Amino acid sequence: MVGAPAPRAQEVEHGDPPRSDLVVRIVSAVVLAPVALGAAVLGGWPFVLLCALAAIGIWWEWATLSAGSAARALVAVGAGALAAAAIFLAFAWLGTALACLAGGAALIAALAPAAPARQGDAWVGAGVAYAGTMLFAPVLLRGDPQFGLLAIIFLFAVVWTTDIVAYFAGRALGGARLAPLLSPNKTWSGALGGAVGAVLAAILFAASAGIGRSAILALVALGLSIAAQAGDLFESAFKRRYGAKDAGRLIPGHGGLMDRLDGFIAAALAATILGLVRGGVEAPARGLLVW
Repeated sequence: MVGAPAPRAQEVEHGDPPRSDLVVRIVSAVVLAPVALGAAVLGGWPFVLLCALAAIGIWWEWATLSAGSAARALVAVGAGALAAAAIFLAFAWLGTALACLAGGAALIAALAPAAPARQGDAWVGAGVAYAGTMLFAPVLLRGDPQFGLLAIIFLFAVVWTTDIVAYFAGRALGGARLAPLLSPNKTWSGALGGAVGAVLAAILFAASAGIGRSAILALVALGLSIAAQAGDLFESAFKRRYGAKDAGRLIPGHGGLMDRLDGFIAAALAATILGLVRGGVEAPARGLLVW
Protein backbone atom coordinates (compact mmCIF):
# COMPACT_ATOMS: atom_id res chain seq x y z
CA MET A 1 0.00 0.00 0.00
CA VAL A 2 1.15 3.53 0.65
CA GLY A 3 4.22 2.50 2.61
CA ALA A 4 6.17 -0.29 0.94
CA PRO A 5 9.43 -0.24 2.86
CA ALA A 6 11.82 -0.29 -0.08
CA PRO A 7 12.84 1.55 -3.20
CA ARG A 8 10.87 0.88 -6.35
CA ALA A 9 11.33 -2.67 -7.57
CA GLN A 10 14.02 -3.21 -10.17
CA GLU A 11 14.35 0.48 -11.11
CA VAL A 12 18.05 0.19 -11.72
CA GLU A 13 19.93 2.50 -14.03
CA HIS A 14 22.92 1.23 -15.97
CA GLY A 15 24.96 2.82 -13.19
CA ASP A 16 24.13 2.76 -9.49
CA PRO A 17 21.63 5.44 -8.43
CA PRO A 18 22.96 8.31 -6.34
CA ARG A 19 23.24 7.36 -2.68
CA SER A 20 21.25 10.47 -1.68
CA ASP A 21 18.32 9.34 -3.86
CA LEU A 22 18.38 5.89 -2.29
CA VAL A 23 18.34 7.43 1.18
CA VAL A 24 15.32 9.59 0.28
CA ARG A 25 13.48 6.53 -1.01
CA ILE A 26 14.17 4.56 2.15
CA VAL A 27 13.18 7.41 4.45
CA SER A 28 9.91 7.94 2.57
CA ALA A 29 9.10 4.24 2.78
CA VAL A 30 9.95 4.03 6.48
CA VAL A 31 7.65 6.96 7.20
CA LEU A 32 4.74 5.60 5.16
CA ALA A 33 4.90 1.92 6.13
CA PRO A 34 3.58 2.44 9.69
CA VAL A 35 0.64 4.42 8.29
CA ALA A 36 -0.37 1.51 6.07
CA LEU A 37 0.16 -1.05 8.83
CA GLY A 38 -1.64 1.04 11.44
CA ALA A 39 -4.69 1.51 9.23
CA ALA A 40 -4.72 -2.22 8.46
CA VAL A 41 -4.63 -3.09 12.16
CA LEU A 42 -7.44 -0.65 12.96
CA GLY A 43 -9.57 -1.80 10.02
CA GLY A 44 -13.03 -0.30 9.56
CA TRP A 45 -13.28 3.38 8.70
CA PRO A 46 -9.55 4.16 9.05
CA PHE A 47 -8.63 1.48 6.54
CA VAL A 48 -11.41 2.45 4.13
CA LEU A 49 -10.34 6.08 4.41
CA LEU A 50 -6.72 5.30 3.61
CA CYS A 51 -7.69 3.17 0.60
CA ALA A 52 -10.11 5.85 -0.60
CA LEU A 53 -7.50 8.61 -0.38
CA ALA A 54 -5.02 6.43 -2.24
CA ALA A 55 -7.61 5.61 -4.91
CA ILE A 56 -8.55 9.26 -5.42
CA GLY A 57 -4.89 10.23 -5.67
CA ILE A 58 -4.27 7.50 -8.23
CA TRP A 59 -7.27 8.63 -10.27
CA TRP A 60 -5.99 12.21 -10.20
CA GLU A 61 -2.59 11.12 -11.50
CA TRP A 62 -4.13 8.90 -14.17
CA ALA A 63 -6.48 11.60 -15.43
CA THR A 64 -3.76 14.25 -15.38
CA LEU A 65 -1.54 12.11 -17.60
CA SER A 66 -4.23 10.85 -19.97
CA ALA A 67 -6.47 13.90 -20.30
CA GLY A 68 -4.00 16.75 -19.92
CA SER A 69 -5.68 20.14 -19.61
CA ALA A 70 -9.13 18.53 -19.64
CA ALA A 71 -8.42 16.54 -16.49
CA ARG A 72 -9.86 18.95 -13.90
CA ALA A 73 -13.55 18.27 -14.62
CA LEU A 74 -12.98 14.56 -15.07
CA VAL A 75 -11.01 14.34 -11.82
CA ALA A 76 -13.93 15.83 -9.91
CA VAL A 77 -16.38 13.29 -11.33
CA GLY A 78 -14.12 10.33 -10.65
CA ALA A 79 -13.19 11.52 -7.17
CA GLY A 80 -16.85 11.94 -6.30
CA ALA A 81 -17.65 8.43 -7.50
CA LEU A 82 -14.75 6.94 -5.54
CA ALA A 83 -15.67 8.86 -2.39
CA ALA A 84 -19.29 7.73 -2.59
CA ALA A 85 -18.21 4.14 -3.21
CA ALA A 86 -15.92 4.30 -0.16
CA ILE A 87 -18.77 5.48 2.07
CA PHE A 88 -21.00 2.62 1.00
CA LEU A 89 -18.15 0.14 1.32
CA ALA A 90 -17.63 1.26 4.90
CA PHE A 91 -21.24 0.25 5.58
CA ALA A 92 -20.67 -3.05 3.69
CA TRP A 93 -23.12 -2.05 0.94
CA LEU A 94 -21.07 -3.62 -1.83
CA GLY A 95 -23.69 -3.47 -4.56
CA THR A 96 -24.34 0.22 -4.04
CA ALA A 97 -20.62 0.93 -3.91
CA LEU A 98 -20.10 -0.86 -7.22
CA ALA A 99 -23.02 1.06 -8.72
CA CYS A 100 -21.38 4.36 -7.68
CA LEU A 101 -18.12 3.36 -9.32
CA ALA A 102 -19.84 2.16 -12.49
CA GLY A 103 -21.91 5.35 -12.65
CA GLY A 104 -18.81 7.49 -12.32
CA ALA A 105 -17.05 5.53 -15.05
CA ALA A 106 -20.05 5.86 -17.35
CA LEU A 107 -20.26 9.61 -16.79
CA ILE A 108 -16.56 10.03 -17.49
CA ALA A 109 -16.95 7.96 -20.66
CA ALA A 110 -19.71 10.34 -21.73
CA LEU A 111 -17.68 13.45 -20.91
CA ALA A 112 -14.34 12.29 -22.31
CA PRO A 113 -15.23 12.57 -26.04
CA ALA A 114 -15.92 16.28 -25.58
CA ALA A 115 -12.56 16.81 -23.91
CA PRO A 116 -9.28 17.16 -25.80
CA ALA A 117 -7.78 13.96 -24.39
CA ARG A 118 -4.22 13.36 -25.41
CA GLN A 119 -4.32 9.91 -26.97
CA GLY A 120 -7.73 8.34 -26.83
CA ASP A 121 -10.69 8.46 -24.50
CA ALA A 122 -10.63 4.77 -23.55
CA TRP A 123 -7.50 5.26 -21.45
CA VAL A 124 -9.12 8.11 -19.54
CA GLY A 125 -12.17 6.10 -18.55
CA ALA A 126 -10.16 3.01 -17.64
CA GLY A 127 -8.51 4.98 -14.84
CA VAL A 128 -11.68 4.88 -12.73
CA ALA A 129 -11.63 1.09 -12.69
CA TYR A 130 -7.88 1.07 -12.01
CA ALA A 131 -8.24 3.45 -9.07
CA GLY A 132 -11.33 1.59 -7.91
CA THR A 133 -9.27 -1.57 -7.61
CA MET A 134 -7.13 0.18 -5.01
CA LEU A 135 -10.29 0.85 -3.03
CA PHE A 136 -12.33 -2.31 -3.44
CA ALA A 137 -9.75 -5.12 -3.36
CA PRO A 138 -8.02 -4.32 -0.03
CA VAL A 139 -11.27 -3.32 1.68
CA LEU A 140 -12.99 -6.57 0.68
CA LEU A 141 -10.08 -8.62 1.99
CA ARG A 142 -9.82 -6.66 5.23
CA GLY A 143 -13.57 -6.95 5.76
CA ASP A 144 -13.29 -10.67 6.44
CA PRO A 145 -13.85 -10.72 10.23
CA GLN A 146 -11.64 -13.73 10.95
CA PHE A 147 -8.75 -13.57 8.49
CA GLY A 148 -8.94 -10.03 7.11
CA LEU A 149 -5.95 -8.56 8.95
CA LEU A 150 -3.81 -11.62 8.23
CA ALA A 151 -4.67 -11.38 4.54
CA ILE A 152 -3.57 -7.74 4.34
CA ILE A 153 -0.35 -8.47 6.22
CA PHE A 154 0.28 -11.40 3.88
CA LEU A 155 -0.30 -9.13 0.89
CA PHE A 156 2.04 -6.47 2.29
CA ALA A 157 4.70 -9.10 2.99
CA VAL A 158 4.56 -10.52 -0.54
CA VAL A 159 4.52 -7.19 -2.38
CA TRP A 160 7.06 -5.43 -0.18
CA THR A 161 9.46 -8.38 -0.22
CA THR A 162 9.12 -8.58 -4.00
CA ASP A 163 10.05 -4.89 -4.25
CA ILE A 164 12.96 -5.08 -1.82
CA VAL A 165 14.60 -8.22 -3.15
CA ALA A 166 13.96 -7.35 -6.80
CA TYR A 167 15.56 -3.95 -6.38
CA PHE A 168 18.73 -5.17 -4.71
CA ALA A 169 19.01 -8.36 -6.79
CA GLY A 170 18.73 -6.26 -9.93
CA ARG A 171 21.44 -3.91 -8.69
CA ALA A 172 23.77 -6.70 -7.62
CA LEU A 173 23.34 -9.12 -10.51
CA GLY A 174 22.23 -6.99 -13.45
CA GLY A 175 21.93 -8.99 -16.65
CA ALA A 176 19.29 -9.20 -19.35
CA ARG A 177 16.48 -6.67 -19.36
CA LEU A 178 13.02 -7.97 -18.49
CA ALA A 179 10.95 -5.77 -20.82
CA PRO A 180 13.21 -3.20 -22.50
CA LEU A 181 10.42 -1.70 -24.61
CA LEU A 182 8.29 -0.97 -21.55
CA SER A 183 10.82 -0.34 -18.80
CA PRO A 184 14.47 -0.68 -19.80
CA ASN A 185 15.74 -0.64 -16.21
CA LYS A 186 14.09 -3.86 -15.05
CA THR A 187 16.08 -7.09 -15.19
CA TRP A 188 15.30 -10.79 -15.17
CA SER A 189 17.59 -11.20 -12.18
CA GLY A 190 15.55 -8.67 -10.25
CA ALA A 191 12.26 -10.29 -11.26
CA LEU A 192 13.40 -13.78 -10.27
CA GLY A 193 14.95 -12.52 -7.04
CA GLY A 194 11.73 -10.76 -6.11
CA ALA A 195 9.68 -13.89 -6.77
CA VAL A 196 12.00 -16.04 -4.65
CA GLY A 197 11.84 -13.47 -1.86
CA ALA A 198 8.04 -13.50 -1.96
CA VAL A 199 7.96 -17.29 -1.67
CA LEU A 200 10.27 -17.23 1.35
CA ALA A 201 8.17 -14.46 2.93
CA ALA A 202 5.04 -16.58 2.49
CA ILE A 203 6.66 -19.59 4.16
CA LEU A 204 7.73 -17.47 7.14
CA PHE A 205 4.27 -15.90 7.30
CA ALA A 206 2.55 -19.29 7.33
CA ALA A 207 4.83 -20.51 10.11
CA SER A 208 4.43 -17.40 12.28
CA ALA A 209 0.66 -17.13 11.74
CA GLY A 210 0.04 -20.80 12.40
CA ILE A 211 -1.61 -21.32 9.03
CA GLY A 212 -1.04 -24.78 7.56
CA ARG A 213 -0.03 -25.83 4.06
CA SER A 214 2.79 -23.37 3.68
CA ALA A 215 3.69 -24.96 0.33
CA ILE A 216 0.37 -23.88 -1.16
CA LEU A 217 0.70 -20.39 0.30
CA ALA A 218 4.18 -20.24 -1.23
CA LEU A 219 2.62 -20.96 -4.63
CA VAL A 220 0.00 -18.29 -3.98
CA ALA A 221 2.76 -15.84 -3.09
CA LEU A 222 4.60 -16.71 -6.30
CA GLY A 223 1.50 -15.89 -8.30
CA LEU A 224 0.96 -12.64 -6.43
CA SER A 225 4.60 -11.67 -6.93
CA ILE A 226 4.25 -12.23 -10.67
CA ALA A 227 1.04 -10.19 -10.63
CA ALA A 228 2.78 -7.38 -8.74
CA GLN A 229 5.61 -7.25 -11.25
CA ALA A 230 3.14 -7.36 -14.13
CA GLY A 231 1.34 -4.41 -12.53
CA ASP A 232 4.66 -2.58 -12.38
CA LEU A 233 5.19 -3.16 -16.11
CA PHE A 234 1.63 -2.08 -16.90
CA GLU A 235 2.15 1.23 -15.13
CA SER A 236 5.47 1.69 -16.92
CA ALA A 237 3.72 1.14 -20.25
CA PHE A 238 1.04 3.66 -19.29
CA LYS A 239 3.61 6.31 -18.42
CA ARG A 240 5.59 5.60 -21.58
CA ARG A 241 2.42 6.13 -23.62
CA TYR A 242 2.29 9.71 -22.36
CA GLY A 243 6.03 10.33 -22.22
CA ALA A 244 6.19 10.59 -18.43
CA LYS A 245 8.96 9.31 -16.16
CA ASP A 246 6.83 9.45 -13.00
CA ALA A 247 3.07 9.55 -12.49
CA GLY A 248 3.43 12.35 -9.93
CA ARG A 249 5.68 13.89 -7.31
CA LEU A 250 3.77 13.20 -4.11
CA ILE A 251 6.24 10.77 -2.53
CA PRO A 252 9.89 11.89 -2.38
CA GLY A 253 12.19 9.44 -4.10
CA HIS A 254 9.31 7.34 -5.45
CA GLY A 255 7.26 9.66 -7.68
CA GLY A 256 3.49 9.47 -7.47
CA LEU A 257 1.02 7.12 -5.84
CA MET A 258 0.74 5.11 -9.04
CA ASP A 259 4.50 4.67 -9.04
CA ARG A 260 4.39 3.34 -5.49
CA LEU A 261 1.21 1.26 -5.65
CA ASP A 262 1.21 -0.26 -9.13
CA GLY A 263 2.41 -3.66 -7.93
CA PHE A 264 0.18 -3.63 -4.88
CA ILE A 265 -2.91 -2.89 -6.99
CA ALA A 266 -2.29 -5.82 -9.30
CA ALA A 267 -1.45 -8.22 -6.48
CA ALA A 268 -4.46 -7.09 -4.41
CA LEU A 269 -6.75 -7.65 -7.39
CA ALA A 270 -5.37 -11.15 -7.97
CA ALA A 271 -5.59 -11.99 -4.25
CA THR A 272 -9.17 -10.74 -3.98
CA ILE A 273 -10.34 -12.65 -7.04
CA LEU A 274 -8.81 -15.84 -5.67
CA GLY A 275 -10.31 -15.17 -2.25
CA LEU A 276 -13.77 -14.48 -3.65
CA VAL A 277 -13.73 -17.60 -5.80
CA ARG A 278 -12.81 -19.80 -2.83
CA GLY A 279 -14.42 -17.98 0.10
CA GLY A 280 -17.19 -15.86 -1.36
CA VAL A 281 -17.99 -12.27 -0.43
CA GLU A 282 -18.39 -13.23 3.23
CA ALA A 283 -14.87 -14.67 3.66
CA PRO A 284 -12.50 -13.71 0.84
CA ALA A 285 -9.47 -13.57 3.15
CA ARG A 286 -10.17 -17.10 4.36
CA GLY A 287 -10.42 -18.17 0.72
CA LEU A 288 -7.01 -16.66 0.08
CA LEU A 289 -5.18 -18.07 3.10
CA VAL A 290 -6.82 -21.31 4.26
CA TRP A 291 -6.20 -24.36 2.08
